Amino acid sequence: MTIDYDKLINWKFEDIEQTYTSKDTILYALGVGLSMDPLDMDQLRFTYEEDLLALPTMAVVLAYPGFFLKQPEFGVDWVKVLHGEQGIEIHKPLPAEGTVVGTTKITEIIDKGEGKGALMYSTREVREKSSGDLLATLSSTTFCRGDGGFGGPKVEAPKPHELPDRAPDSVVELPTLPQAALIYRLSGDFNPLHADPRVATNAGFKAPILHGLGTLGVAGHALVKQACGYDPAKLKALRLRFSSPVYPGETIVTEMWHDGDVTSFRCRVKERDIVVLNNGYAKIA
Repeated sequence: MTIDYDKLINWKFEDIEQTYTSKDTILYALGVGLSMDPLDMDQLRFTYEEDLLALPTMAVVLAYPGFFLKQPEFGVDWVKVLHGEQGIEIHKPLPAEGTVVGTTKITEIIDKGEGKGALMYSTREVREKSSGDLLATLSSTTFCRGDGGFGGPKVEAPKPHELPDRAPDSVVELPTLPQAALIYRLSGDFNPLHADPRVATNAGFKAPILHGLGTLGVAGHALVKQACGYDPAKLKALRLRFSSPVYPGETIVTEMWHDGDVTSFRCRVKERDIVVLNNGYAKIA
């Protein structure tokens, strides 16, 4: 089975319409760990319906087209697919509730060569249905580990954001709940790898792992807390690389470097001293 480059690059996705409520917005915030201290008034703004605010990173779960690479006509070895990178550009603060429309397209597929895999780049625009306003643009890099050598373009992949060569300017430690993945999956990603210990063991993990986008949400919380003073409107963009999984219950340490309106960051798990998110870039208003 080989990637069908022409079919993938020209695939016309149906627009996805999603209506979400304040309950969904609160559930997302709880899923990425907010309000572990229920008396923290800054975090309560994201987990209590009175004057509710949406976390900017919630854009990743809105109007998602689903795991389309599983479709056999694309020729992708979907079992070996990994989420490599994720970017978010916020054009307008997310409403706490509303109806949105997501438009997805594949922008490029790079052939790294036989035995080296392929990189697929895709974007998703999320618009407010009533006004047509663009809320967020999401960019994703998918590493198709089993699909190199299909005869596609062999252009060089974009270089990741380089972290400053100095000690971090600030550090934020945020714990995750043992049941974090069971909460986060209710925002739409029901992969059993994040819930069923038997599936996780068969995949080579000691236990179910936290969703990569859940870890991204924890990093987003750290940025909103430290770099934005809990004003979500100040976070304009972020992008990062996924480098290692997190087990629910572990502590995520976000190291940040502040240079004007750019905050560079990476995340490591405190208990295992391993980097789980790397090459992070955030644009702060």
